[in-house]
Amino acid sequence: MVMACGVINKRRHIGLQQLSSFAEIGRTFLGPVKSSKFIIDEECHESVLISSIVRLLENLDLTSAVGQLLNEAVQAQNNTYRTGTSTLLFLVGAWSSAVEECLHLGVPISIIVSVMSEGLNFCSEEVVSLQVPVHNIFDHMGNTFSGLERWSVSLCPFLQVPSDTGLIQEEHDLRDVASQSLTIHSLSGGPVKSPKFFKCQSKVETDKSTSQTQKNCLLADTRCKKSILIHSRHFNRTDTKEWISKPDGFLEHGTATPKTYRCNDLVELAVGLSHGDHSSMKLVEEAVRLQYQNACMKQVNCTMPFMFDISKIFTCCLPGLPESFSCVCPGYITVVSISSTTLIKELQNQPIQLVLIEGDLMENYRHLGFHKSANIKTVLDSTKLQEDSSEELWTNHVLQVLIQFNVNLVLVQGNVSEHLIEKCIQNKRLVIGSVNGSAMQAFAEATGAVQVAYITQVNEDCVGSGVFVTFWRSNPLDVVDRNNRIPILLKTEGINLVTAVLTNPVAAQMQAKEDRFWSCAYRLYYALKEEKVFLGGGAVEFLCLSHLQIIAEQYLKKGNHASLGQLHNTSSWLAPSLAIYRPTVLKFLANGWQKYLSTLIYNTANYSSEFEASTFIQHHLQNAKESGSPSSYILNEYSKINSGIFSSGISDKLEQIPRVYDIVTPKIEAWRRALDLVLLVLQTDSEIITGLGHTQINIQTSEGFLFL
Repeated sequence: MVMACGVINKRRHIGLQQLSSFAEIGRTFLGPVKSSKFIIDEECHESVLISSIVRLLENLDLTSAVGQLLNEAVQAQNNTYRTGTSTLLFLVGAWSSAVEECLHLGVPISIIVSVMSEGLNFCSEEVVSLQVPVHNIFDHMGNTFSGLERWSVSLCPFLQVPSDTGLIQEEHDLRDVASQSLTIHSLSGGPVKSPKFFKCQSKVETDKSTSQTQKNCLLADTRCKKSILIHSRHFNRTDTKEWISKPDGFLEHGTATPKTYRCNDLVELAVGLSHGDHSSMKLVEEAVRLQYQNACMKQVNCTMPFMFDISKIFTCCLPGLPESFSCVCPGYITVVSISSTTLIKELQNQPIQLVLIEGDLMENYRHLGFHKSANIKTVLDSTKLQEDSSEELWTNHVLQVLIQFNVNLVLVQGNVSEHLIEKCIQNKRLVIGSVNGSAMQAFAEATGAVQVAYITQVNEDCVGSGVFVTFWRSNPLDVVDRNNRIPILLKTEGINLVTAVLTNPVAAQMQAKEDRFWSCAYRLYYALKEEKVFLGGGAVEFLCLSHLQIIAEQYLKKGNHASLGQLHNTSSWLAPSLAIYRPTVLKFLANGWQKYLSTLIYNTANYSSEFEASTFIQHHLQNAKESGSPSSYILNEYSKINSGIFSSGISDKLEQIPRVYDIVTPKIEAWRRALDLVLLVLQTDSEIITGLGHTQINIQTSEGFLFL
């Protein structure tokens, strides 16, 4: 054992150390109360307020191989789910430290990789018991359309944020200027005036009048069921009960009768997924309601199930305007130069025709694969034409096409020539560039227009009609941003586009505000798409921690390791050492969850130190162990939250504390990506430092020494 430690301690796993260092910078982004960072550009001296891992990594020098791998993992998570990056980065750091501790104790690298991967599989299967079905969200949408008058959120049970701290409460007067029928109430941290909208369908004992079929369906949906997750190669394991020892009833599914939860209200779901960002989630909720209204208008009886289409949601950022201007409007809102004000006044209140251009609208734009002929010169006989530039000739030709087909609006997906924009304004034609591709497709479907690559391809069949252009607000001069641009609204009958107008008086906070909006939007989107969420507030991570600790203790207590089963794909010579090292590796894997929860709770500002937060966690770990079933313990503790019994951190002033939810697939994928990255760097470091062959020989030699 001493020889093995001596060999491993001489190796310097620089990659793991770099991962830990990179992860340290993102600790303040974990939890609902984030500590933002200012990034200052040394060249132009402009500053940006950073409050997300993605934006932070974009502004760091990640030239090392480990830094690039970390950035790719974070970008992959963000591009797919738009959430979970803080969890990913923190677990990368926590598990990197855990692997270093294992190496320090002489644990062979192959065992670290196998046991940690298997341990994460066990966690992903165990947390299925904390899933909450999301059903029939839109069944009573009309009855709750005005929503809650006031919101109150506490991240519970393991994250308690008292309402009187004032840390995460925000109040915004959100006004929908496009639809008077929509009322967006102000948000604050006071008590809930309409607790009926927070009702979660708890079911402890089924009413006698309920049929047995209904009871069986409810239990099958929510209580400790076996689920096969097919979204990742790690999470398609079969049942693991065969290897788990249960002499004292630990981990026995159904040992207690936990509460069963359901969520069938949009307001409750939105509050639970807001994670403290009330204003952003409120905008997302109103966007969903607008889409639902539009879908119901298209079909009178709303017979088809409604699906939230996030590709039809857009943002329009207006820095320099008050927060109270933020709202959600049906249609497509974009910004144009203030010089277009007179033209828009002439075009509004009348249907106009439009053309859709897929690429850039510039004289020198050519599609991919186009090769201009070489050594060819065009000779013009007219002296007047020779004096004009090629761009001027092209601009005049574009105007001729627009006039010929009576087109007053051109939407361009790419860039637009500034000279062309000015020329078109003079001729009462509005050209708008950088239009989202999904918006282009929506306008094509609603107006009958056909997207073309070049203006020369436009004909009568390509032109769409029935578009209305108007100012976003009645007085456009009130909403001029710092770049002298004004927002305008484009609408047409039957188009299902919704735009969230985001405003902020501080330009440096604009990017962070938009990122928070999209995080909330994607959390709600995946919750509705998967029709299930996790109980949040650290409950899932707490169950993983408790589960791994109990398994490790059982391995230490049992002498007959064969009854506990073996890891898959394990060679016979490695099996004896595997039984020795497995509890140690599982313990350090669990320590990663312990660090995660300690930091998460500490960042809520309820505890003076991470040590105090860790003590709080240990208290509940002991209670969960004594209960005989950690999952049942968590479910039952959630039922006590509303009465304030669970934690002294809850303010007595709260009349109702809504539950916190996490989305399922993005969370588990963040775990998988974090561990995959750590184990990749571990194995790469080992091969670089000692060589693959030397590492294998060293492991065999160490094992032989241990068991002689």
